[in-house]
Amino acid sequence: MRVRSLMIAALILSVVFLFGCPPKFPNCKTDEHCKSFENNEGKVVCVNGQCQECGKDEDCGYGKICKFNKCEIKPECINDADCSGGMLCRNNKCVPECTMDSDCTGGKICEGVRCVPAQCIKNEDCAEGKICESGRCVQKMVAKEAECTVDSIYFEFDKYDITSESADILKKNAECIKKKGTKKIVIEGNCDERGTTEYNMSLGQKRAEAARKYLKNLGLNIKIDTISYGKEKPVCKESNEECWAKNRRDDIVSK
Repeated sequence: MRVRSLMIAALILSVVFLFGCPPKFPNCKTDEHCKSFENNEGKVVCVNGQCQECGKDEDCGYGKICKFNKCEIKPECINDADCSGGMLCRNNKCVPECTMDSDCTGGKICEGVRCVPAQCIKNEDCAEGKICESGRCVQKMVAKEAECTVDSIYFEFDKYDITSESADILKKNAECIKKKGTKKIVIEGNCDERGTTEYNMSLGQKRAEAARKYLKNLGLNIKIDTISYGKEKPVCKESNEECWAKNRRDDIVSK
């Protein structure tokens, strides 16, 4: 029995002699020597004779890199080339160089996410039809001319004379008709409800002819027809002076 125990001890010593004892942590020769020191955070590998958290990025989990033998969260960027869309790398984050003109200096303006040289300093720096605003050449806004209108004229009771007020309206109407390039108009004479149908048809025609003559004298050289509706086409149907005054009129219609 004693002989057998001696033989086993000799065998153990032989193995130790042949293979040697594993180095004491954190020293190592292979990853196997570090396995007993792994924890919940991940494996431990042998790097240059020392048990370390990592030796290369592949030793770390997804979204991490190996930095100084420690696994760290992979940064969004390292340099500007890692960013897209013109963004810049600042503190490992892709950020815009600017979001508004005030973020830029040295005569630059913000275009998109980058500061670029201003397009202009004064209006003369821009092409024809453009002006300089905040360092940019923009289309010059031209005030839209108000569209002209052709208005009706009104008459005194039982009259077909052109009053001074109606004359001013006809002058304005003539300019507007010329400006629009109208080729033909019809002047419609109207009356209030008082009087017979026959009388008002005649009065309405006289009112239309009076306006036609005045427009021709102004030099409106287009075709002008006249028609009378008498009291058959009122715009107001109440029986009072205010309403009647609205019906004693000439309407000018473009054709």
